[in-house]
Amino acid sequence: MKLGLPKESHSGEQRVALIPANVTILMKKQLQVIVESGAGLQAGFTDDDYVKVGATIASSREALLTEADIITVVNCKGDQFDEISAVLKPHQLVIGMMDPLVNPQNAQTIANTGGSAIALELIPRITRAQSMDVLSSMATISGYKAVLLAAHKAPRLFPMMMTAAGTLKPSRAFIMGVGVAGLQACATAKRLGAVVEAYDIRPAAREQIISVGAKPVELDIEAENTETKGGYATEQSDDLLKRQQQAMANVLAQQDIVITTAAIPGRKAPVLITKEMVDGMKSGTIIVDLAAESGGNCELTQVDEVIMHNGVMILGPSNVPSTAANHASQMYGKNVENLLNLLINNEGELVLDFEDEIVRDTVVAHGNDVSSARLRELLNLAPLTAPESPSEETA
Repeated sequence: MKLGLPKESHSGEQRVALIPANVTILMKKQLQVIVESGAGLQAGFTDDDYVKVGATIASSREALLTEADIITVVNCKGDQFDEISAVLKPHQLVIGMMDPLVNPQNAQTIANTGGSAIALELIPRITRAQSMDVLSSMATISGYKAVLLAAHKAPRLFPMMMTAAGTLKPSRAFIMGVGVAGLQACATAKRLGAVVEAYDIRPAAREQIISVGAKPVELDIEAENTETKGGYATEQSDDLLKRQQQAMANVLAQQDIVITTAAIPGRKAPVLITKEMVDGMKSGTIIVDLAAESGGNCELTQVDEVIMHNGVMILGPSNVPSTAANHASQMYGKNVENLLNLLINNEGELVLDFEDEIVRDTVVAHGNDVSSARLRELLNLAPLTAPESPSEETA
């Protein structure tokens, strides 16, 4: 069976879906790995690095996309999605991040080709799937890099310094939303010497905030149901968001650095910081909005733009993990490697066992149909009839 690794053509993408170390492991599964020339170059991996571990460099991108039984990419969106779906054949499987809850119609497009697709954003948050969770891996990098972006732009240093020229007070950093990205941001800001505070609507987050050396901010508001089964924050009512904003204004006015991370899969990001709240912040404050791609947690955020408002700088970076392409590729590749180890048997055959929760949740198109229950609901398609006996299909 042939595993194809194309060069990313999605705009601004510098990561690669598999690094040479992953190829070494996957070849033990009797896979033939085909790599497009230059696929790993921006992440620090040359063609020779792949050849040394047994991969073959494809004669062309077209040949790779045609010959590979499995195509694995980072961003299967936009032009790259269009390119792959245009040539996909019934025996082929494409694996990558597809933003399926925002673009469920792409699953239908794949289904129409007869091919199969796995959307990595849908990896279930269960213990057995932690090693395959690309969202958590990439969020770790986003949280770390957000602090570095803020430090680079800030007019103040992070740590306290006692010098012959006087004592410099430490910067105050505030993290809004403490999932994986938020906790990493807390830890990174703390390591740089800032006084770190954090807030999350989920009560369970308090101990997590303390565990990384930050101080939890308590707001005197009554919370609603705050956490999904998968551990994500739930979408809150307009009334709760308004009360949260009012209580948060005084906290924000004291900060030098603010990093927002609140995002809900498939939904517009909640507005946590209004224009009026920014008006009340100190001149020189930096806001890094990690939810910019889904609308932004700050009302003034614009994707990939730097906005100045009354002396406050608002950054809305997109695809932050790509800016640390080497380690991001290492983490992403390990997630994909672990998933492929589940899907490919010892004879080198791809087996999609829909009795397995991981397979059932992540496969969005298979057998000329949209196979994901979540996406079928979004597309207003009738539920699929469950098989009477365990379903094991080989692609």
